[in-house]
Amino acid sequence: MRLFVFYALLRGTCCTADISCKNDAGNPVDWFVIYKLPQLKTESVGSGLDYMYLDSSVKTWQMSGFLVNNSNGALGSTLKHLYEGEGYKSNRSAYILYNDAPPLLEDTHYYGHTKGVLLFNKSQGLWLTHSVPHFPPFPEDGFAWPSSGRRYGQMLLCVTYKYQQIPRIAQQLLYYSPRVYNCSLPVVFQSDLINLVTLCKGSKISWVAEKNLENLTSASGEKFLSFAKSHFWVDDIYTGWAAQALQVDLLTETWQRREHELPSNCSLPKHTLNIKRIKLPGPVLFYSYFDHSKWCVSKSYKSQWTCLGDLNREVSQAWKGGGLICSKNPVIYQAFRHAVSWYIDC
Repeated sequence: MRLFVFYALLRGTCCTADISCKNDAGNPVDWFVIYKLPQLKTESVGSGLDYMYLDSSVKTWQMSGFLVNNSNGALGSTLKHLYEGEGYKSNRSAYILYNDAPPLLEDTHYYGHTKGVLLFNKSQGLWLTHSVPHFPPFPEDGFAWPSSGRRYGQMLLCVTYKYQQIPRIAQQLLYYSPRVYNCSLPVVFQSDLINLVTLCKGSKISWVAEKNLENLTSASGEKFLSFAKSHFWVDDIYTGWAAQALQVDLLTETWQRREHELPSNCSLPKHTLNIKRIKLPGPVLFYSYFDHSKWCVSKSYKSQWTCLGDLNREVSQAWKGGGLICSKNPVIYQAFRHAVSWYIDC
């Protein structure tokens, strides 16, 4: 049965090297952001597989020399532990793959609108959150990018964490109510990670609190703030929670499908304003309709908040579980704030 692969004890071992996010050179990094560009009709980009890359060392968006489906790029290198040498069969590492639109399986409306990978050993691991339907593939199928992932822009955030942070992440995932379609959690991890045991078994979660804020610290000491909301908290996560909790006006970029989007909102003390056009170096210019990413930045340059997440500003998604991961890192903020080309005020 492919839906849930739950390993108690498995044969096979894997290298003991720490699991980490990797850059385009295949070297470990504390965090990275990938902005997969939409299919654009320009001379320089247009394949639907080109991506901009950002981490603390490059300081601003850089066009990658790889396509996002290349196993030697940042994304492929980061997930090599899962896809090469049958590392997914190791009893010294664990993983969980979740996506409300999983590969090879039907979409469902019963889970949170959230997508990601949690991959770790007893030393450290990574949490990759993203906006890509049908990704990543089942480990035994090898690394690949879905054919459906070309048309729209997509966002991927990878952060490396020490093992002590994994239980906190697992708690946040419980609020998300993710659709877990594949996982491995050997017994050595189970006493620490009861929430992941529940999710991997596919147990129906009858009740969880409305929402939770969690402070997370990366392996190199970078601070992140995790917002996690369950389907019991019915509101737009950007307007009703993030803007008010961070005490900032937010410029929000989410998939603005016609007749599905929420308008810019100034009804509460802190406002949420819809971004309509994105400009990246190159120059690369595209409208929000062609971007499946979900992110927001503080309107004021003084506060420097950036959040990347799961949910669109859409009426139906007020009833969905999901979250945001927020940072005050000036490199991340400047990259995203300068990408705002046009937004709609109230």
